[in-house]
Amino acid sequence: MDEQRTVKVSKYLSKHLRHQPERLGISLDPHGWVDVDELLRACARNGFVITREELDHVVAANDKQRFAVDAGRIRANQGHSVTVDLDLPAAVPPAYLYHGTVARVLDGIRAEGLRPMNRHHVHLSPDRATAVRVGARRGAPVVLSVDSGAMHRAGHVFHVSANGVWLIDSVPPEFLRLRE
Repeated sequence: MDEQRTVKVSKYLSKHLRHQPERLGISLDPHGWVDVDELLRACARNGFVITREELDHVVAANDKQRFAVDAGRIRANQGHSVTVDLDLPAAVPPAYLYHGTVARVLDGIRAEGLRPMNRHHVHLSPDRATAVRVGARRGAPVVLSVDSGAMHRAGHVFHVSANGVWLIDSVPPEFLRLRE
């Protein structure tokens, strides 16, 4: 499977498993899972044929490990705008986590902190390099350091997805520092 096709299939799956399952005519269960065969049939009905081999390749090769397959079902690991309960246990975060963004939104972040916007959680990276890559998707990256240890001690609840992305409801501005 060539790289261009891999990217196209990954984006298509992300769109429908995270944001618009109804556009394919599928329903996610309460935890975000859908039967793989049902998904493949729905994709084909909508003019985007994906073979099982292509699906398996995208799941295994995705650099962000966006998807999980288990017992003949598939789901996105995080980033949903549709209502799902990923059923992730609370986790103790490392002392610091990171958030990649761009300069044009810093004033709002300084005033309001990090909010999930159209998703269910704020996504935090375990290392600065990952946060740089995340921020670079929208322009010149800016990395914010999150004092996750202090947040945890203050009672904020963290979760970590299967692919290592840390999730939190919001990050108040007092826990943020700009990383130059």
